Amino acid sequence: MTNDQKKPWGSRFAEKTDRTVESFTASIAFDKRLYGYDIEGSIAHCRMLAKQSIISEDDASQIVEGIGRIGRDIERGNFEFDESLEDIHMNIEARLTAEVGRVAERLHTARSRNDQVVLDVRMYLRDEVAIILTRLTGLRQVLVDLARRYIDIIMPGYTHLQRAQPVLFSHHLMAYYEMFKRDRARLKEALKRINVMPLGSAALAGTTYPIDAEYTAELLEFPELSANSVDAVSSRDFIMEFLAAASICMVHMSRLSEELILWSSAEFGFVEIPDAFATGSSIMPQKKNPDVPELVRGRAGRVFGNLMALLTMMKGLPLSYNRDMQEDKEPLFDTVDTLKRCLEVYEKFLPRLKVNETAMEKAASRGFLNATDMADYLVTRGMAFRDAHRCVGKVVRYGVDQNKELQELSLHDLKKFSQIFEEDIFEILTLEQIVNRRVSAGGTAKESVVKAIDKAQETLKLEVVEVESLKRKTSR
Repeated sequence: MTNDQKKPWGSRFAEKTDRTVESFTASIAFDKRLYGYDIEGSIAHCRMLAKQSIISEDDASQIVEGIGRIGRDIERGNFEFDESLEDIHMNIEARLTAEVGRVAERLHTARSRNDQVVLDVRMYLRDEVAIILTRLTGLRQVLVDLARRYIDIIMPGYTHLQRAQPVLFSHHLMAYYEMFKRDRARLKEALKRINVMPLGSAALAGTTYPIDAEYTAELLEFPELSANSVDAVSSRDFIMEFLAAASICMVHMSRLSEELILWSSAEFGFVEIPDAFATGSSIMPQKKNPDVPELVRGRAGRVFGNLMALLTMMKGLPLSYNRDMQEDKEPLFDTVDTLKRCLEVYEKFLPRLKVNETAMEKAASRGFLNATDMADYLVTRGMAFRDAHRCVGKVVRYGVDQNKELQELSLHDLKKFSQIFEEDIFEILTLEQIVNRRVSAGGTAKESVVKAIDKAQETLKLEVVEVESLKRKTSR
């Protein structure tokens, strides 16, 4: 049998498919990674067909055994993928026919490649999301560990990349914990819409065979069935939602990367990137480049591009399936691979980050970062905040002219601007006081940050248990 005769539509056409068209339309180069899900879905479908007496038990046994052998051959590298057969589905079906004969042709009863492919992608994505959820938990555990380890270090907090107010370094780290916590929540929520079973929708209208979709869903551990067959085969919003959540996560990864790049520069000197996670220059012997954060920052753009590619592809498609939708897999696969690798490398990299406590606290003690606290001091003694703001602004200008920080001025100097100032102002202006007086919800006071760390640790413990429950008991 020629390859054209093997094509499921071959009898309709009088001419062979042009080799250029075969190459142009083939997706096997990238969708072969779905083979495990295609085999698992086919076995479940086959068992359902036998249960419903749509095919015989004997035929089903031959098919299941044959597919199992094919899966093992693929894992061992003993399977030759054929571009002329287009995709993973037809490659496996052709090999199955060679293995068990024409009985293999019964497997495709009551399904189409349209619902078959979306089944494979949903199964793939729910497994990958479970892995990503685990890595987001791991990364946040690293941040919590760092925050606990460096709980007493004070650094400048920034707005507009200008020194603004002192904060605990731990408080800054916990800001990223919160970002990644929301990322995990988005992906967990998206998992509900990924974990929907489309098989039985066939090409678009459903099937006339007496299938038991609930049974197939039970075998494949899907809690929900697609409610509309047209929607099931023609929608990819579950992929778009994943790509959107992944893009937001990569925004957070990129922002963290940018800070690590800045902080590791000589201009900041707040952190040192370990040698094992840096590279050098081919011409400048002294260089130590922050390549890991730079590549994470750069790869964020790839993930954003993948989201835009899928949104653009889908926006003009009429219902139901269109071949354009074959282009969903490469952006999806690349995003999954990119996000997983970025999370993995940071989970290994961050615990080895060297923190320069002296540089951070020196920076926090310069640049009038205690000006707001001086204004608050005046407010607590009866001055309106706007008046206090103006008064302290004048004190800052005086300090700039004198080349002195606010805490370096004398009480005599301060009384030139307001008689409210007393000796106790200088207690207010220390870094420790500035930090620890910020006891508002979510503030940088050490007591508040320790509570946030403890609460985060309890959350992470629960997530570890939850992730275990998400892992599917399938073997591939």
